[in-house]
Amino acid sequence: MNKEAQADEIYDQYAPPVRDRLLRLRRLILDTARRNSEVGDVQETLKWGQPSFLTVRPKTGTTIRIDMNGSEGSDVALFVNCQTTLVSDWRTLYPHLSYGGNRSVHFHADEPLPEAEICQMVSMALRYHLDKAKRKTA
Repeated sequence: MNKEAQADEIYDQYAPPVRDRLLRLRRLILDTARRNSEVGDVQETLKWGQPSFLTVRPKTGTTIRIDMNGSEGSDVALFVNCQTTLVSDWRTLYPHLSYGGNRSVHFHADEPLPEAEICQMVSMALRYHLDKAKRKTA
């Protein structure tokens, strides 16, 4: 079985409340990528057993992973490479959200997903290398 098929099947392993939130995050990521003309093809795969999204042609961004945040309950998180400045940038833009160190933003099960903020964060992640290169030449 290829990694894309495995990524599709991984969602079935989650309890319904978590699965629903992860599938909503998945849709937001894919829709955001589709709306951004500078972002190349996005591949969904598994990394560390987590649904992951990466730009492949061209490589404009950093990998985004989604999963439970490791706590009890139905909280989910969006993870990025801890070597990026993304979480720091997100903290500045959205101080009201919950973060896990320099690698994740957490969404609590008892609160609606902040979709506008998520779309902005996803766009920043999908454009991370592109924007970093633009800053170097400016």
